[in-house]
Amino acid sequence: MLSLVKEIKRCISLKMVAVVITAAVIALMVGTVSYFQKEVVINLDGNRMVVRTVKSTVKEVLEQNGIRLGKYDYVSVPIDTKLQSKENNIINIRSAVPVYVFADGREIELMTSKETVKEALRDEPINLSHSDRIEGAEPDDKIVKDMRLKVVRVTRKLVSQNEIIPCEVVNKDNNSMDMGQYRVINEGKDGVREKVYMLEYEDGKEVKRLLVDHKVVVNPVDRLVEYGTIPIYTTSRGENFRYKKVMEMRATAYTASYEDTGKTPDHPHFGITYTGMRVKKGVVAVDPKVIPLGTKLYIEGIGNVPDYGYAIAADIGSAVKGDIIDLYMDDKGAVDKWGVKKVKVYILYD
Repeated sequence: MLSLVKEIKRCISLKMVAVVITAAVIALMVGTVSYFQKEVVINLDGNRMVVRTVKSTVKEVLEQNGIRLGKYDYVSVPIDTKLQSKENNIINIRSAVPVYVFADGREIELMTSKETVKEALRDEPINLSHSDRIEGAEPDDKIVKDMRLKVVRVTRKLVSQNEIIPCEVVNKDNNSMDMGQYRVINEGKDGVREKVYMLEYEDGKEVKRLLVDHKVVVNPVDRLVEYGTIPIYTTSRGENFRYKKVMEMRATAYTASYEDTGKTPDHPHFGITYTGMRVKKGVVAVDPKVIPLGTKLYIEGIGNVPDYGYAIAADIGSAVKGDIIDLYMDDKGAVDKWGVKKVKVYILYD
């Protein structure tokens, strides 16, 4: 009986030893595993997870957690990066989403993991330039799945154009030439102005033109023209004469008779004008304050009144004052028929 009890105690002691050894081995293994485990923080599309792993690389820990990367997905560290035991391992991941962009005449499905619109469009195949315009969103807007955007290609270039500067025409009076006549003294020359424009195009179509600079590269030369100032009158018989001035006057008529002059044929001054000229057709009496004596004239009838013709201011009369002019006629009947008529009196050049 005593030997049986001893045998039982021996067996129990052996089992206890085995349990203790097993526990120690397990503890050792757990401690070893814990020692080699690394803590990894994974931020996936804004969702944060913390995992512990004995894997060695970023790729292995992602595969361990069922995270498969697409071609266009963003990973903050290279996937073959070694995990660190004593440092924080942080992996940021953004999954690529489709964005539809109309550019260059076609719609493009763009898979992107960029954060903002402008970042996504800078890459292939859009290659957004700093001058291009985005429609459908602002450049700094966050990328959203299935966004629809349009890129307007904006280009600018400088264009130089020449513009004609017409020469000025300078008119100069020539007091020795007849009115209606002219003479070119200098032909003149057009100038040239260079203008520089900034042209802006949207998808190849010009939308804006801004003048940014201009300068005269060829100065214009004035065209100098002399014009005659002397008036010309053409009579009913086609004769031309120059005149200084024209006046509308009332014309009376007279003869050398006693009734008109108060002198009889035997008077020494019968038929003699105030200036000493003998009366004849073409001699007229004037108010010297209006028309100086000795002035050459042409007298034109107004309306149906016939022209008196060429004349000279050689006489005066007590009734000839102001706008009155008295025309000599040889025939008393012609004087009576004339009466008082309106005429134009042209002051001729000597």
